[in-house]
Amino acid sequence: MGIVLIWGQAVAAQQVVIAALGDSLTQGYGLPAEQGFVPQLEAWLAARGSDVRLINAGVSGDTTAGGLARVGWTLTPEVGGMIVALGGNDLLRGLAPAQARANIDGILQAAQAADVEVLLIGMEAPGNYGPDYKSEFDAIYPELAEEYGTQFVDSFFAGLTEGDAPADPSQLRGFLQADGIHPNAEGVTRIVEGIGPEVLDLIARIRAD
Repeated sequence: MGIVLIWGQAVAAQQVVIAALGDSLTQGYGLPAEQGFVPQLEAWLAARGSDVRLINAGVSGDTTAGGLARVGWTLTPEVGGMIVALGGNDLLRGLAPAQARANIDGILQAAQAADVEVLLIGMEAPGNYGPDYKSEFDAIYPELAEEYGTQFVDSFFAGLTEGDAPADPSQLRGFLQADGIHPNAEGVTRIVEGIGPEVLDLIARIRAD
């Protein structure tokens, strides 16, 4: 527990609790528990002086609909912030973008009602569904982030690329497991380094509330 100064007096700062609502990427698929996204992110934050506890609310195979179904009992009274990283399984199943938008909208509504700060992580559709599908799906995250005033990161995998350069599959291979989808331990480390600063900002917003 950290210490803050208020009018010259030392007061214990409450530990921040953040739920990471997601799918297998959040859950840590294929990795020892300590090498998954949530444990690595928690350690990264602790190393930078943040007294924070992360709840792993990732379920492998979950869609945005699954996230919406779980958000009510994920947002317990202790939770002050939430990382939302969903949509990959919607894409794998070719589900309608309008359906994904409605589900994420519902998740953000629930967070707003619970007075919980959110970091929304975006997802981009592949081109094989056609330009209309891709355009409609890709717009979901930035538009809803703006509507609800949430923090926004455009991609879970942003830490695996240099700057704004498009991902080179041959370069990414070393950071992925054999399935070519899920990050290995080193990939998670890079992802955490990319997302971590945004989570520090999320913590600051929670404390400001």
